[in-house]
Amino acid sequence: MSRYARQIQVPGVGADGQRLIAAAHVLIVGAGGLGCTVIPALAAAGVGRLTVADPDRVELANLHRQTLYTEADIGEPKAAVAAARASALNPECDVGTIVARIDPANAPDLIAAADLVVDAADSFAVTYTLSDLCLAVGKPLISASVIGRAGYAGGFCGPAPSYRAVFPDLPAQAASCASVGVLGPVVAALGAVQAQMVLTALIGLEPSPLGRVVTLDTANWRFSGFGFAGAAEMPGFGFIAPSHITAGDTVIDLRPTGSVRALPGALALAPEDLADWRFPEGRLVLCCSTGLRAWRGAQVLASRGAMALALLADGQ
Repeated sequence: MSRYARQIQVPGVGADGQRLIAAAHVLIVGAGGLGCTVIPALAAAGVGRLTVADPDRVELANLHRQTLYTEADIGEPKAAVAAARASALNPECDVGTIVARIDPANAPDLIAAADLVVDAADSFAVTYTLSDLCLAVGKPLISASVIGRAGYAGGFCGPAPSYRAVFPDLPAQAASCASVGVLGPVVAALGAVQAQMVLTALIGLEPSPLGRVVTLDTANWRFSGFGFAGAAEMPGFGFIAPSHITAGDTVIDLRPTGSVRALPGALALAPEDLADWRFPEGRLVLCCSTGLRAWRGAQVLASRGAMALALLADGQ
């Protein structure tokens, strides 16, 4: 136990807390900037099993904030490289990899096998999917997001309200690190907060991070937070995977003309067409790359009386 001696000394941790950490299985969705801090922190802390899921490969533009990787790793799967680094850091940690997108088709089994889920994917479609599924089975979800010089980390589901209860609507525009940029240290700071929340939840320390959000704004040097234990669960549009589409569904692709359309048979419409489009009976599946156009389109159709609506973010 000498490896974890300083950790065990922390009040409330002790040998029993370390055993809880060693017995835990944590699913980490995303091996980008947040994941590059969360993964080594949890491996070093002695988490018994980590499953790292990410479909992407290392790119040069990642390296300023994704510090697990080097130029020699460019072109390699992030999940595989991150797992190798974590195993080298602590051979006692069993690290598995999934080089694939996490979606509503493969997520349920992965969540069922884990004790806690970390959302480090930087995708609101993934966040809502993980939150809906974690809420349904009572698994804690530690989620974070960073853009520019600010972001948040929070603990959802398990005994706490879901992400959807706190953030029932998507943003007006889809911002990402690729579109508006990000500074590396703020990503690392909030990734560290995520890792601390994970360990706190696994050990059962009080106050629990579940039902709390921590925000960091380095543009104005504000570090704050809020609790949401009393937030009510909100209904909303759910995301599905392509494999969930049935023969009776009407699939509407809302991407601009000329975009890649990966769904054969989808009806191509512009978002503005939905205001007076005569929709058929049956389930309507609205598709776009990030889920934002689909979400807004579903709002329009719901206001016009459509009852069965689902969203699909295919990432193209």
